[in-house]
Parts: sequence; C-alpha cells; structure tokens
Amino acid sequence: MRRAVYPGSFDPVTYGHIDIIERSANLVDELIVAVLINRSKTPLFSAEERVKMLAEVTADIPNVRIKSFSGLSADFVRECDARFIVRGLRAITDFEYELQMAQTNRVLDHEIDTIFLTTSLEYAYISSTTVKEVAYFGGDISRFVPDLVAERMLEKLGRK
Repeated sequence: MRRAVYPGSFDPVTYGHIDIIERSANLVDELIVAVLINRSKTPLFSAEERVKMLAEVTADIPNVRIKSFSGLSADFVRECDARFIVRGLRAITDFEYELQMAQTNRVLDHEIDTIFLTTSLEYAYISSTTVKEVAYFGGDISRFVPDLVAERMLEKLGRK
C-alpha cells in the first residue's frame, strides 16, 4: 500500500491546502493529513478544531484520514507505516526550506521520500498567515478558505 503523510499546521486550512490534498490523494492509496501540534506557537485554532475542520472539508475524499501529531515528521511517518511525505510549494522561497526538511527527513529515515507538488496558480499566493491577517482586519476571506472555515474564523475573532 502506498501511504503518504501531508504534515502541516493548517491554521486555518486554505484552498491551497485542499488543492494539495486532492491532488496527492490521487497519487497514493491512503493520505494521512497530519495536523502539527507545535507547543512553541499559539495557533488560532486548537489541534482538535483543525482536525475537525480538515475532516469536514475532505469528507468527500475516501482515501484521506486526518490525525494530529507532535514531534518529528519522520517519526510520525514511520508510526503511520508510510513511505512518503507530501509538501506543497508555492514559490521558490518555499523550495529552499522544504528541500532542507526533505534532506533532514531522509537522513533521519532513509526509507522516507518527499513528494513536492507545486500549488495550482490560483492558490499560489494564499497562506494561512495571510488569511488570518485579512480576517483580523475584517477583510473578505471567502476566496481563500471554505465557508465553514471562514465562519469559524469569524467566530474566533468575535466578528459573528
């Protein structure tokens, strides 16, 4: 079975993330979308909330599972009995960091390969950080995230 892990913060999940999820799910038998619990950051949404939103927006993709994790991606990939890490690239600036991470993961476990997918052009400018900033200042985020994510962001920010 070809199993891959797509790790990330997903705070919040954007159309760019969903694009990568849909496309990578077509390449493998099972895709595990892994929500990172990073104790050094204060996310807008809890890990549980992010897992729930991802489960809702990917409900129509049968070979996708959503889990949370903390620690090293390579360890989590091994725990899941996966062979691949999926990473999305928006721009050349992403590539340098992602290449470094891919090489580090390969050193940590020589059986793990990283699959890079370039984000579709219509989503290449979207980042979770930008979405949060636009929402914080009252801008329209409907073109960046699904409706249910936008509604939950507005609730979190006290705008609903």
